[in-house]
Amino acid sequence: MNLDSQNPTDKNIDLKEVISGYTKYWKWFVFSGILALILASVYIRYTTPQYAAAAKIQILEDENSSSGLSAFSDLDVLGGGKNKVIDEIELIGSRSNFIDVVKELRLNTKIRVLGNVISTELYNNPPINLNFIAEDSTVNNANFDFYITLSSSTTFGYSEEEDKPVKVYSFGKNISTPMGDIVITPNIESFDKYKDEKLQVSVRPVDMVALGYRSKMNIVNSDDKSNIVDISLEDPIKEKAINIVNSLIKVYNESAVKDKQIIADKTSKFIDDRIAAIYGSLSNVDQDAQDFKTGQGVVDIPVETNINLSAGVANQQELAAARNQLNMAASMSNLVDSQKGYEVLPANLGDPATNSAIAQYNKLVSERKRLLESSNEKNPIIVNLDQQLDGLKGSLSSSLKSTVDNYSLTVNSLSGQQARFNSKVYSSPKNERALREITRKQQTTEQLYLYLLTKREESQIAVASKEPKSKTIDSGYSVSRFPVSPRKNLVYLASLIFGLLIPFSVIYGKDLLDTKVHNMNSLEKLTTDTPVLGEIPKLSSKEDKLVIKEDRSVLAESLRIIRTNLDYLIKTKMSKEGKNNVIFVTSSVPGEGKTFLSTNLSMILASTNKKVLLIGADIRNPKIYTFFTGSNVDKMSKPSRNKDAGLTEYLYDNTLNTKDIINPMLVHHNTIDVVYSGRIPPNPAELLMSDRMKELFDEVSDKYDYVIVDTAPLMVVTDTLLISQYANHMIYVTRAGVTENKAVGYPLKLQEEGKIKGLCFVVNDVKNSDLGYGGKYGYGYGKSQKKWWKF
Repeated sequence: MNLDSQNPTDKNIDLKEVISGYTKYWKWFVFSGILALILASVYIRYTTPQYAAAAKIQILEDENSSSGLSAFSDLDVLGGGKNKVIDEIELIGSRSNFIDVVKELRLNTKIRVLGNVISTELYNNPPINLNFIAEDSTVNNANFDFYITLSSSTTFGYSEEEDKPVKVYSFGKNISTPMGDIVITPNIESFDKYKDEKLQVSVRPVDMVALGYRSKMNIVNSDDKSNIVDISLEDPIKEKAINIVNSLIKVYNESAVKDKQIIADKTSKFIDDRIAAIYGSLSNVDQDAQDFKTGQGVVDIPVETNINLSAGVANQQELAAARNQLNMAASMSNLVDSQKGYEVLPANLGDPATNSAIAQYNKLVSERKRLLESSNEKNPIIVNLDQQLDGLKGSLSSSLKSTVDNYSLTVNSLSGQQARFNSKVYSSPKNERALREITRKQQTTEQLYLYLLTKREESQIAVASKEPKSKTIDSGYSVSRFPVSPRKNLVYLASLIFGLLIPFSVIYGKDLLDTKVHNMNSLEKLTTDTPVLGEIPKLSSKEDKLVIKEDRSVLAESLRIIRTNLDYLIKTKMSKEGKNNVIFVTSSVPGEGKTFLSTNLSMILASTNKKVLLIGADIRNPKIYTFFTGSNVDKMSKPSRNKDAGLTEYLYDNTLNTKDIINPMLVHHNTIDVVYSGRIPPNPAELLMSDRMKELFDEVSDKYDYVIVDTAPLMVVTDTLLISQYANHMIYVTRAGVTENKAVGYPLKLQEEGKIKGLCFVVNDVKNSDLGYGGKYGYGYGKSQKKWWKF
């Protein structure tokens, strides 16, 4: 059976109702808020205030002279070249920097004045001075506490535990401790202020203290595109916080300068080593150039090549002229030697002496030819001329041969000289290439040598500058005269909110997990069109469970409301279905108050002088008799043989009639007739199916104005469904805080299926704060005043 389909809910949230669900618990909200404020005041009173110190620095960009390695920035072999602010923030907050700060300010040693609740640290001008004889490595790793009692200006009490007896020492004497000897001297300026006070001296490991301050320090970049870094720290002592911030900046800059110094020194050493190595290489190259030029006999190859080319051309011309002269002289010599007679010889072919001899010879030949024209060869003159010509020819032949020999020597000399010129010209490209290789190596080595010399000077300039990495824009300063923590207003506000959230969360969680019916309003959201007659208030153990005549209690008023609504339903259907006065009262499970309602509803109906019959139809677990006991109940006369007869006996015994089982009673001045359930039968279901049941209801509905029937729980047994056909109205009792929302869907489903009719609901045991619509409206009659802590 799908019960969820029978649980329609109103999806429109009533804001006033939601708020009223919390405001009715206003006393818990007030109590929780006041308690939270009290706890906040205690927290503020005994919490050590924190003061904020801040500083602002600018990370400087690295220039070419700012570090040793930047000497090689023009080589483009070292990546980066500019500081990254994020990296610098990590460097500022490095563990090593904080260790240096702790050592410099001696933060690992604290002197406190012991108080009743909290102790106060003495940072500036403490009453005693501590001198540790042990080595720094021992003190820096010590974890030790001891206590000093300032008894007088010359002596003090010493103990290693707070509650142990003290040993008296004089100021200036060595005190043996687990961390080595300690010498304590008084500080005259502030000693009297702390006289008779007990001091606690704590020595902690440096690295542990450094990590503590590192976690408290806040180092941030103000903007992603900015080189400005904000540094802040919170500490109980203003001056201490300022000193730590300033010291951190100082240590960071000094560390950066040291790093630059180390890099510059290594760079200088590297440059010096390279200069020495390159100097030797340069000397070797110079020597190679010298040896090559000496061996080749050259100074300037291009110039010498041009000279050799020019000289070769001139020599070539001389050689050609000499060869021409040689050929002419050789031809003339052959001509002279081969001439048989006397003929004219060519002129101007030899040297001047030869040319003169040839000219004389040709003159004599011409003379001889002229004389032969008039004489013969035997003419003494011609014979004399012949003798002269033969002498000249012999002399000319000898001269020509000598000339040929001279010209031959000249040609050979010029040819050798031409070969040397050609050799020098032809070998110049090879020499020039070899010399170029040597010169190139010489120039490269020389350039690198000069470059390193330049960079060595730049490196020395960088070392001399020692520029820090940051510029202090604002040195350490106190952010405010007032503590930043605890912030009183914020603590009070947060505590108040938290205090109000506790009851709110409890109520909200309770409502979130709540699946129960609580009052008439919550039930109406589930029943929709099915009427809810009213609600019955929760009663205390001291209140009466049965209403009386002219009762003005909240219970009586709530029953009167139910009576009024019930009368309206009866009158609405009376014209259609007759008298319409049989009213069944049931519930889901036992204990929801159906018997309580049926009994009191009968009493409130009887108070209007109506004839009312109350029938106990829950024959399995009868409870009606418990309400009609006591001194205020007067059981009227009844035949003795039928004294104990009830509904069960009536259904069993056909001889009994209705008057035998009806018990007239006078209860608190109200007259009411009651039919008890009788003995518990072994077969209640079958017994209720008897035709006598119909006869009973037909008879009593005519005699009485109201017939109230207390029936069995509907979800536990089937008894009520067996007799539901006789009911004109069925009041379904739900109990606040007990009945599940889903249980309401069961009777609605039965009514939809036609198994029951005239269904209506009543909410029982409703808290006074929930009466009406969310407690907004109360009944107002006889309302008791509860204790302030109850709801």
